Amino acid sequence: MNKLNTIDGETLMSRPLQPLNFVVDTLISQGLHILAGSPKVGKSWLALWLAVTVAKGEPVWGMQVKQGTTLYLCLEDSQLRIQNRLFDVTEDAPASVHFCTESRILGDGLTEQLEQFLSEHPDTSLVIIDTLQMIRSAAYDNTYANDYRDLSALKRLADTHEIAILLIHHLRKEKADDVFNRISGTTAISGAVDASFTLVEEQRGSGRARLSCIGRDIEYRELELRRNADNVWEVNADSYQQPELLGGKVVILLSALLQDRPQFIGTPTELAQLIDPVGAEGITPKNVSKKILQSVEALSNAGITVTVRRSNGKRLIDLRCADSADNAGASTADPVDPATAAVTPRVGQQGARRER
Repeated sequence: MNKLNTIDGETLMSRPLQPLNFVVDTLISQGLHILAGSPKVGKSWLALWLAVTVAKGEPVWGMQVKQGTTLYLCLEDSQLRIQNRLFDVTEDAPASVHFCTESRILGDGLTEQLEQFLSEHPDTSLVIIDTLQMIRSAAYDNTYANDYRDLSALKRLADTHEIAILLIHHLRKEKADDVFNRISGTTAISGAVDASFTLVEEQRGSGRARLSCIGRDIEYRELELRRNADNVWEVNADSYQQPELLGGKVVILLSALLQDRPQFIGTPTELAQLIDPVGAEGITPKNVSKKILQSVEALSNAGITVTVRRSNGKRLIDLRCADSADNAGASTADPVDPATAAVTPRVGQQGARRER
């Protein structure tokens, strides 16, 4: 048996944090997702519009997208139907959106077909499969193990190629207190995907629906949608609240801190108390470390270098102005009390750039 490839917590918490890779900002991240709704509710219209919009690089309901090649496996449609629908949802479909009405199934060549497409189109950002049932064997047995096995294969594909795969699926007719419990199949489906979306119409034929969203990398949110005359879903209301840009605040606060001193070395608790002593900015010992590691590039642009290390059993954050970064190496510097750190006047300050 091969040795487990592990990483210790100290090393992991000292690495710069990479931002999440979103195909649709704050909504659809890299990974495997499922969109479930009742039959004829408009799931396929939404899928088609998403495929075209991401390929064109246009915002989705005001959210920025990662433009790239998209693939829509419209396995319940014909090319003629897709052609007719395209004239409704867009004036011009780019060559970077691809459609396919036939494919192999899971366990019998589908993943190989997708791998081939991705190798030929390495800039692919989104794959939509409509529907999940169409890529399963006619002899499919509805068990937890089978659901998890099938979706895990697609999840590995999405993670390996750093793309988003969106599966179109159905809801049960039975009502439930939690709409996500209406997703057809076993609980393995919700467990295997990174995010679940449900599209539920207020009333059959009303053209108004609620898109409920939940996932590992997104906040729970509900979007009230309206289907316009061109069968494009437009957003009327969104429960999502844009989080405060704590990362940007951290860059500004640290720039101000180092305006009067060339260096700070101390614990996260000491740093949080120094830059936000009364908690007015929402800075805590836990989030200050995280936000600093998320903002390494922004801090560098502001003329600040960052090192996180351990010394004398303590976790220390070492911040230096660019003009002092060539002094004694951080690996040999002794920790100092920020309250008694030497103060050296510094003329000028580079403006802090807000983290996006």
